[in-house]
Amino acid sequence: MKRANLGGSKSWLCLLTLAMIPASGSTGTGSQSLTATINPVGSLTVPASANLTTVGTTFHPFTGSLTVSYKARTTPVGGGSITVNVSSDFSPSGGPSAAGGALAYTCSAATLGTACSGSQTASTTVQTPVLTLPASACTGGGGACSSQNPNSVNLSFTLTDSPAYATGTYSARLTFTISAT
Repeated sequence: MKRANLGGSKSWLCLLTLAMIPASGSTGTGSQSLTATINPVGSLTVPASANLTTVGTTFHPFTGSLTVSYKARTTPVGGGSITVNVSSDFSPSGGPSAAGGALAYTCSAATLGTACSGSQTASTTVQTPVLTLPASACTGGGGACSSQNPNSVNLSFTLTDSPAYATGTYSARLTFTISAT
C-alpha cells in the first residue's frame, strides 16, 4: 500500500482551521434620552431717547413717537404683555408732570399680539398697557410663529402744554417691561 505524501498537509490543515474561526470583534449599542425644556421668553429694545415736539402754536400739545422692538415665545396656555411706567417724572420741577396726567400715548401697528386700545395715560405708579401677547405666540421662524424678527409696536405720545409750565427743557424716563408665560 502506498502512502500519500502529506508533506505540507499540516500547513493546509492549519489554514483551513484558521479560515473556519470567525474574526474576532464585537458590536454594542447604547441609548440616551435627551430632554430640552423650552421656556416662555421675552426681550425688548427701545431707542435711547425720543423727542417730543410741537407745531409752534401757543399751548399746542407736544407729540412724538417711538418703536418698541420685541421677541417673545408664550406657552399654549399662557400669554404675555408689554407695559410701560414713567420711572422718573419730568424734571426739573415747574414743567409737565406725568403724575399729574400730562402724558398720554396710543399704540399701533403691532406685528405680533394686540396693541393697546385707545388713549392711555402714562403713570408714575402703575404699569400701563402697550401690548398683549396671546397663547402660543412666537417671534420669527414662520409656520405658527410670526414671520417678523424682531416684532414691533409703535407708540405715539402726547404731552399737554399748559401756560402754567415754566420755560425750559424737561425730560422723563420710561421703563418698558415684557412678560411671557
